[in-house]
Amino acid sequence: MLNRVWLAFFVTALLAIAVQLFNGHIEVLSASVAALFASAKLAAEISLGLIGVLSLWMGLMQVGEKAGVVSAIAFVFEPLLRRLMPEVPKGHPAFGSITMNLTANIFGLDNAATPLGLRAMHDLQSLNPLKTVATNAQILFLVLNTSSVTLVPVTVFLYRAQQGAAAPADIFLPILLATSASTLAGLLVVALVQRISLLNSVVLGYGALMLSGLVASGFYLMTLSADAIGTVSTAMGNGILLLLVFTFVIVAGIRKVAVYDEFIEGAKAGFAQSIQLIPYLLAMLLAIGLLRASGALDYLLHLIASGVRILGFDTRFVDAMPTALMKPFSGSGARAMMLETMDHHGVDSFAGRLAAIFQGSTETTFYVLAVYFGSVGIRHGRHALACGLTADFAGISAAIAVCYWFYG
Repeated sequence: MLNRVWLAFFVTALLAIAVQLFNGHIEVLSASVAALFASAKLAAEISLGLIGVLSLWMGLMQVGEKAGVVSAIAFVFEPLLRRLMPEVPKGHPAFGSITMNLTANIFGLDNAATPLGLRAMHDLQSLNPLKTVATNAQILFLVLNTSSVTLVPVTVFLYRAQQGAAAPADIFLPILLATSASTLAGLLVVALVQRISLLNSVVLGYGALMLSGLVASGFYLMTLSADAIGTVSTAMGNGILLLLVFTFVIVAGIRKVAVYDEFIEGAKAGFAQSIQLIPYLLAMLLAIGLLRASGALDYLLHLIASGVRILGFDTRFVDAMPTALMKPFSGSGARAMMLETMDHHGVDSFAGRLAAIFQGSTETTFYVLAVYFGSVGIRHGRHALACGLTADFAGISAAIAVCYWFYG
């Protein structure tokens, strides 16, 4: 799948460059060449930037596992995860790292979510009989990451506040609804492909509890101002991280674990893993950079706008689509598109709000796929990309629907 997708990106970029040259836009050549070298530099910067944080969390996870804390955390969600990932044996360390990663995602703790996710993928890889082919459990985990519910997208609120929004946090509920739809769609499509039964008391019970928690949290946060939401979210996130760190170390010390030695061993593994990511990141960023520089995404946007007009539908959502189209490929690119839309149409305009909802409710699917699978050397993702993009499409569609519902 990845081989075909990568080739398709290059063919699409080449066709877009040819169209640009036919129209006299010769500057596309220099832009495309610049994109090649910029992608190489960005891949190295991202991987090197991960060295410290990945080594930190891999070291702490090693201490937490030896202390038995990770297995205790896994105990909470293991009954649910065992139904969703039946090939993972009871008591496996993957359940703990998966639980911690998904929790970090929910609270928007990106600096911890990625290292914990890489550790979870590494744990799942230990059960993989074909090391270059993704297992069902790895695919489900990746799709949950590309569509994971984010309870408090603080950064989106901050960007809206900087742009002068009257109520920066008033898109909180639309984002929560859109990202929940994305997660549900991702789970359903993977369950359908992998023939996982979701109609059992354990899955439905956990689903009801998590939904109740999200609704209760949502109603509470809606009573707060944007600044208060940011304060509460930051305090909760930092508190959770510090609680984990101190619990890992202190409990390990009580149980006579050689905490320093174990941390060093885990950090060494994190260092090696971050270096291993460079080729995979480079390949994906290179294709995405060419796709952007060639103007292919702009042509796709014009095609969507033309189709909507021909069908006679409301075209207001098209103005925000650059953010939606860019997000699966590049988080920074989507952020730039969102800010440009806010600046051009107004932060509280329909397009400005929708762009912010897109930014807060969808994920950089290709980046996540390259990083997570690349970290364990998987080259054949099977149905992972198709399921991840289905979740993205569901999130985009839900974002448009809730934006019309709230502001249309």
